[in-house]
Amino acid sequence: MAAAEAWVRQEKVRKFEEFVDQRLKPDLTNAIAQRNKVFEQQKTFLDLKRNIENLERNGVTSMRSMVNLGSEVYMQAEVPDTRHIFVDIGLGFHVEFTWQEALQFISVREARLTRQIDEYTHLIASIKAQIKLVCEGIREVLQLPAEKELSPRNTW
Repeated sequence: MAAAEAWVRQEKVRKFEEFVDQRLKPDLTNAIAQRNKVFEQQKTFLDLKRNIENLERNGVTSMRSMVNLGSEVYMQAEVPDTRHIFVDIGLGFHVEFTWQEALQFISVREARLTRQIDEYTHLIASIKAQIKLVCEGIREVLQLPAEKELSPRNTW
C-alpha cells in the first residue's frame, strides 16, 4: 500500500514539474523577452526625443551625418532641412513630422509603451507567483516542511 501511495505522489510531482517546465517557464521567458523589446522601443523613442530637442535648442536646420546602408557599410549624407523628419510609426510606415508634431507623437507613444511595460511586468509577476504556488504544491505532496521566510538584512 505504501509503495502505491509513493508512486501516486511521484506521479503528481512529475506532473507539477512538467507543468512548470513546459508551460510556466516558457511563458515567463516569452513575457520577459516581449517586455525587453518594449524597453528597446522606449529607449529608441527617448533617444529620438533627445535628438529633436537638441536640434531645436541649437537651431540646427541642416547637417551632415553618416548613414548605415547595411552590413556596417556607411556613407556620408547631407540633410538640407532638418525641420521635417520621418518617424517610423510601425508596420513599416514612416510619417513626415515637424519637430513639434514628432514630439507630440513621441509623448503619445511613450505613454503607450509605459502601459505595455506595466502590463508585461504584472504578467511576469503573475507567472512567477504561479510557479511559486506549484512549487508549494510539490512541497505539500512530498510532505516537506515549509520554507522559512528570510528576515531582511541590514546591508549598511
